[in-house]
Amino acid sequence: MSTHWMAPHLQYDSLAWDDIAEGDEIPPVVREIDATLVVGGAIASRDFYPVHHDKSFAEAAGAPDVFLNILTTNGLMAAYVTNWCGPDWDLVSISIRLKIPAFPGQTLTTTGTVARKYEADGAKLIDVDFSAAIEFGPHCEGTATIAVAGDA
Repeated sequence: MSTHWMAPHLQYDSLAWDDIAEGDEIPPVVREIDATLVVGGAIASRDFYPVHHDKSFAEAAGAPDVFLNILTTNGLMAAYVTNWCGPDWDLVSISIRLKIPAFPGQTLTTTGTVARKYEADGAKLIDVDFSAAIEFGPHCEGTATIAVAGDA
């Protein structure tokens, strides 16, 4: 089966080092949280704690529904940063602090800012501060460091 139809969907431009400045805002990404994302993320990350896949268990624990686990949130934030910079960049590190749980039926809005642009040990590095919020407040915040591919 031919896969040529996928080509337009797999072409990503990368940002150039010279086109990034401290203070640049990353375009926001809005994503609807649904049960498939919550349960699929928990299973993919091998987090079988029932609050992430069993609604009755989550309700008995005091939650209104199943909710995102930290590894799914980590993946969503890593994708947010790397989708912005493109394939010519490597994710060097990411640090996340969870705040309010995210449940199915909520909207997650992720924003970010270039906090620091620098060179260290021959690598061109960018620190990005990001946050993601649901309707009730902040879901997470953190920092990711990216490097021009092959530099770090």
